[in-house]
Amino acid sequence: MSELFDAVDALVASRSPLPPPEERKRLRTAHGLTLDEVAAALKVRRATVSGWESSKTKTEPRGPEREAYARLLDKLAELYPAPAGEAAPVQETAGPETFAATPAPATEAQTVPSAPAPVPAPAPVPASAPAPVPASVPASVPASVPASAPAPAPESAGVPEPAALTASENIQSSPAANTAAPQAASRPARTARPSSTSRRPAARKAAPANTPAGADPRFVNGPLAVVDVDDDGQVLAYCVGGLVLDVPAKSLPSLVDWTLKEARLGQPKLSGPGKDADPLIVLTESALERYGLPVALTEEERLAGRIPEGHKVIKQLARADWKLTKRGFGPWARIYRPAQGSERACVQLCIPSWHALDSRHWGEAGQLPAAELAQLLGVFASLVMTPRGSTAVTGLELMTALHPPTHAVRDEATGEFRKSETKTPGSLGEHPVDPAPCEAPDGHPLLKDLPRFHVRGPGEKLFEEAYDWARPLTDDECMRRNLVGIDVNMAFAAGANGLVVGLGEPTHVKAPVFDPKLPGSWLVDLSHVDLSRVKVAKDKWVDLDGSLLPSPFTPKGERPEGPAWYATPTVAYAMELGYDVAPIEAWVRYDNGRYLDAWYNRLRDAYLATMADLGVDADLSPADFLAAMDGWRQRDPQLAIVVDAVKATVKGGLGKLRERPRGEGWKPGEPWRALSRPTWRPDIRAAVISRTRINFHRKIVKHAAFTGQYPVAILSDCVVYAVDGESPLDFLPYRDGKPLPGGFKLGINPGLVKWEGTQSVLWGEEVRERFEAPELNLARYIKTGEVTNVDDGE
Repeated sequence: MSELFDAVDALVASRSPLPPPEERKRLRTAHGLTLDEVAAALKVRRATVSGWESSKTKTEPRGPEREAYARLLDKLAELYPAPAGEAAPVQETAGPETFAATPAPATEAQTVPSAPAPVPAPAPVPASAPAPVPASVPASVPASVPASAPAPAPESAGVPEPAALTASENIQSSPAANTAAPQAASRPARTARPSSTSRRPAARKAAPANTPAGADPRFVNGPLAVVDVDDDGQVLAYCVGGLVLDVPAKSLPSLVDWTLKEARLGQPKLSGPGKDADPLIVLTESALERYGLPVALTEEERLAGRIPEGHKVIKQLARADWKLTKRGFGPWARIYRPAQGSERACVQLCIPSWHALDSRHWGEAGQLPAAELAQLLGVFASLVMTPRGSTAVTGLELMTALHPPTHAVRDEATGEFRKSETKTPGSLGEHPVDPAPCEAPDGHPLLKDLPRFHVRGPGEKLFEEAYDWARPLTDDECMRRNLVGIDVNMAFAAGANGLVVGLGEPTHVKAPVFDPKLPGSWLVDLSHVDLSRVKVAKDKWVDLDGSLLPSPFTPKGERPEGPAWYATPTVAYAMELGYDVAPIEAWVRYDNGRYLDAWYNRLRDAYLATMADLGVDADLSPADFLAAMDGWRQRDPQLAIVVDAVKATVKGGLGKLRERPRGEGWKPGEPWRALSRPTWRPDIRAAVISRTRINFHRKIVKHAAFTGQYPVAILSDCVVYAVDGESPLDFLPYRDGKPLPGGFKLGINPGLVKWEGTQSVLWGEEVRERFEAPELNLARYIKTGEVTNVDDGE
């Protein structure tokens, strides 16, 4: 009989009533729960819970998870009933019947009129990251923190501790983003109050007044603030979560003092030996005028990247003993005093009207109202880190923040901690190392003895770059209807995942035996590799039409003609294809490790979390994924900007590893500023690009071997095929919902592919004929079909 009862209980549980997705999300955020916390409690993936809260994906829990989820929502509904004046949400069941939820009496916590506003929750730091510490957001954000983390300080007068909110809700709940509220709601009425008293717009809905433990009380107001001047002349600092502070500062030096002493802004370190992030102050145009700075740079100042040293504001800073970095006072200015022991005194400025937020990566962020800009940058800071400059600079700084070059050690005599003289294991250290001669770009001091105008060939120079290859269509391809492009998600991030790179200096070896596990640069002849016959698995060879495939060894897809320098992943791929290699010489790095793993994990999590909030989850079927990607930018344009910034942080950070000289006055053979950084590592950049290109080629070969289809154009991470259908589903092989092993797979995860665009074959032939370029790279224009110049960049 008990078995029958169990069966009945299971049947009832399988139809446990659930509220609509919007109500599920409201209840979770009202209690300050993150998606990760709910997922961990129910033993499901984060993306699964996100799908249950999305009205677009229409996914529903089943089995025991549904019963547990329904129980959680019932308990939360008792604590946080629907707001007065709103109809109680209708609960849904797996069957056709629906039931009205019975509201519970309001609790005292829900009726507090000055309840704090929500702020973004940080992305989880992967277990593989060394000694991770969650990114800072205002103090109430629930996150996994060490048991030794300081408990939050009691709520200070006038500065309530914010509650938790997901990334997308943080943007959408911004008072300025609430289009239904009156415009005046984004600016509170002026009243006499202490200098750093919080000011919250009246239009914000009350939130629960509970504050989860574990947040850092030093940074209770979040990582940053956007300083603006309202119509009444009051200077306000807009922080994340809708918090607004009065700013008493009358000058820029006093603004810096206020930021460090009263504003309680900043972000905890991302790694145990690291440093806390300095507070970021964003100055609007009205704030620039208030503090005596130009609203826009002159052409001369723009080219110099700074205002003149004799500017009155710079003199004010100097009189107050504040210093500027060598880059001077530009769009991303750093104002500091030399550190006293472990205490840092530094503030980062961001000036959007000076083009600090490049529109190529930040879209229209620089034109947003102060409150909305604070929300957007706050989401990025919570998921990645507080911006330290351009997305490229931030990408590089993130590497250092996750792998600090040095660490503190205890002095046995005094018991005090002091800076270690040795580098932190797994880091690049604090001193730069010279590249191998073959890795050095033209003009490097290592090459100053080369004859003038000497052009180094592949036998002298490592040239690992992304693909830019195309070929004419075959007669059979000309009979196809369409050209369909697919694009690899975060291809270079995926190339960095798990990659072993050098951490120290290179060692020169003559006639080495190739080791695919040893990072370095190898001089080897790969011209004998024939793509007409390759190995695709152990002891499994296939015959292909090699003339329709690009060479995996050169960016232009041309077959090498003799010995050339290659990074380890490229040479290893030649062996994988079934061919022997015999290096002539090499520069290898015996001190090595997976330096980029934590960097990849954090950026991957930021990307996936933001896309999930935009309705694109990681566990969607191929058809549902394509449907979810349709119009994803329009669902929340500001959150879409965060996605673009995360992707730009990946590419820009890798590009900074081989930053070239900038500005006038530099001559070939002379050092430039970037060479003084430990993170100036062209060998690491080359290894990532090499692995990314090889990963791409491997999928192309697997696809050709299985389907007989060959690419007609490749640009970086986009490949174009001539097919009869219009969608990737029309030519990507799937069997029982499963993709070709080792081939292309549709999905949002880094390394998987999405649809880039579809144009007709006739369009492609007309474009090539118009520009008299039979091998014009159509992958560059496949997205929109618009061709403005054959020399357009990526």
